[in-house]
Amino acid sequence: MKLLVVGGGGREHAIIKKLKENPEVEKIFALPGNGGIAADAECVPIGAKDIPAIVAFALEQQVDYAVVAPDDPLVLGAVDALNEKGIPCFGPTAAAAQIEGSKVFAKDLMKKYGIPTAAYESFDDAAAALCYLETAEMPIVVKADGLALGKGVIIAQTREEARQAVISMMEESMFGQSGSRVVIEEFLTGPEVSVLSFTDGETVVPMVSSMDHKRARDNDEGLNTGGMGTVAPNPYYTEAIAAQCMEEIFLPTIRAMKTEGRPFQGCLYFGLMLTPKGPKVIEYNCRFGDPETQVVLPLLESDLLTVMRATTEGTLAQTEVKFSDKSACCVILASDGYPQKYQSGFEMTIAPEALPHAFVAGAKLAEWRIPCPRPSRRPIHLRAWCILKTPTAAGTSAHGP
Repeated sequence: MKLLVVGGGGREHAIIKKLKENPEVEKIFALPGNGGIAADAECVPIGAKDIPAIVAFALEQQVDYAVVAPDDPLVLGAVDALNEKGIPCFGPTAAAAQIEGSKVFAKDLMKKYGIPTAAYESFDDAAAALCYLETAEMPIVVKADGLALGKGVIIAQTREEARQAVISMMEESMFGQSGSRVVIEEFLTGPEVSVLSFTDGETVVPMVSSMDHKRARDNDEGLNTGGMGTVAPNPYYTEAIAAQCMEEIFLPTIRAMKTEGRPFQGCLYFGLMLTPKGPKVIEYNCRFGDPETQVVLPLLESDLLTVMRATTEGTLAQTEVKFSDKSACCVILASDGYPQKYQSGFEMTIAPEALPHAFVAGAKLAEWRIPCPRPSRRPIHLRAWCILKTPTAAGTSAHGP
């Protein structure tokens, strides 16, 4: 089989490594991929949001199955476009991807179907939002409605911080059109849990739970980011809580999306908080999380391609999805200053013994260097321009089951 994976980060690298385990897979194309992914797939310089070019390439190469991993192409309709040309895909349609593409849509869905979440109000007028803040209880959470690279959420401790968040998003366009509408919601407390799940629109199969770490730099001295590391399983997520989430959150969400005429197929990510009043949804993602994928997929014992195709074909209820009872962790190494200003262009080397456990993002392949006669033992040399995900300097991630 020929596979195509859209995306170029550590998440996509983890997906590709797992897909390679299927003996039927002959070739994997990564669009655009990166220097680290080049060790496991053929990278093609087509951007993840260039949907016409992705479709044309898939047709030219006679791709048998595609995986659309990032949020942007999913919300833009990459799965719809590929399906129209007869190419089966893992991932939701554009209509279903709105569960992440619009926080207003997601919050309204939860309110309509009684799915537990934080109390909220949504606004498309900055003056109305600022007026609401005058009597709102602090701290409070201000969220841009649309996609913002995982950075469109501000926890305001004071009324002035909340006002500035609204002004930055709605009047100063900090996140472009994504901030033209905002959700303002109550601040919840409790341990956070990430639960990725496979679903074919009828059946939902949660993956092993995980917990990410958002603060950059050693000793938690840096800013909050989209995630600087992960562990799985989440130590706070007990069997009793999992059963409660299945009945009160997971199944109701899948049923709600079907009722709304937006059946969800693919990976639905539940971002939860275990509050004193029970588990509540903080956010939905319409795809695998990053870096959660880097600890969840290494623990998957079933064949990933088989499970993905079951979500596409509606046969998930008849498909075994088994996870190891071991644990995994992922550590991100990033250039100093990330996620704001940081230097790039650092060279890093991944030793042969580390390659199976290294997921790379934001790197260009510099060259191959062979220190010994056996090609299988050659290290890979990368030049990093952003975050690298491997067990060396300048930014990386490594997992260890």
